[in-house]
Amino acid sequence: MPPFQSKTYKPNAIAAAYRANLNRHPFLLFGLPFVFSIVAGSFFLTPAAALRYERHDRKVQQMSREEALSVKQKGNSGEGKRKPWDLNEEYYRLQAKDLDDWEQRRVKRLKGEVDGVLK
Repeated sequence: MPPFQSKTYKPNAIAAAYRANLNRHPFLLFGLPFVFSIVAGSFFLTPAAALRYERHDRKVQQMSREEALSVKQKGNSGEGKRKPWDLNEEYYRLQAKDLDDWEQRRVKRLKGEVDGVLK
């Protein structure tokens, strides 16, 4: 078989007509189908996104009122009722700390790890 076939190229009549009309009506033949495909894709992908969130909602369960009250009373550490959090109290607690008295110390590195000190 020769490297190139001896058949001549016959252009497709539909493609040639499309290319000829594309110069005259670019939005109608290129822009409108493009915008339509974007809008149609949005409509087709909306149920898929909704399905994702519905699956997530099925995993998360609502607590009954009694369970919610027991969680609030126990707190994270389980030592009874928690004191309510107050922004002003936290601010004054942090102001009382001495943040100027500190010492810089190097962290010990693992064996073979680069510590960034030039020797």
